[in-house]
Amino acid sequence: MKLLAIETSTEYCSVALWRDGVVSAHNEKVGQKHSEVLMAMVDAVLKEAGCKIKEMAGIAFGKGPGSFTGVRIACGVAQGLAFGVDVNVVGVCTLQALAEAAGKDKVIAALDARMGELYLAAYQKEGEVWRTVIEPCLCKAEDAPDITGTGWFGCGSGFAVSELLQQRYAAQLDGTDADAVPLADAVVRLAAVEFVQGNAVDAALALPLYLRDKVALTTRERAA
Repeated sequence: MKLLAIETSTEYCSVALWRDGVVSAHNEKVGQKHSEVLMAMVDAVLKEAGCKIKEMAGIAFGKGPGSFTGVRIACGVAQGLAFGVDVNVVGVCTLQALAEAAGKDKVIAALDARMGELYLAAYQKEGEVWRTVIEPCLCKAEDAPDITGTGWFGCGSGFAVSELLQQRYAAQLDGTDADAVPLADAVVRLAAVEFVQGNAVDAALALPLYLRDKVALTTRERAA
């Protein structure tokens, strides 16, 4: 089975190819230039592997949470590619992709959501399956949900921008990686399981995961 995955929810643009368990990927920090470089990156990954887009059994994408524009780009491009070759899609939560990439079994994943807030979730791996301990949510560091037990690993930019978050979970953390970002290689590994289990959907049903309805502050709110 061959799958293509794209992830653009942060300042990184990332594309990965799954070929029966073998993953190849391109990752680049591009700021806000995802729309300018994404398709060229897709072409490069396919060309290096000697594959064509029509050989893909499905398309996966990082569905968020993350940058509003970035998440929309990933969803829209995934839909376009999937429509073009008539395959289904799988959207993967960016927080779960962080957990997958961490190499740990108990992960608190947090991304900077701006405006003094965080996107946060927690996952525990049981065998080869991730169990969601804290559902993806939008919160302030001081209001982050409680979690039981120790041996947790914190990852993502949320731990870089908020000392309060580290303090809140300090007694339960064995370590952190504040530089971790969700990338397409983790997205495609998670998506492969979903495709095998028959959980892919028609491209028309692909949806981003938005945890915030309001994406900008008013002038009065910025002044405050």
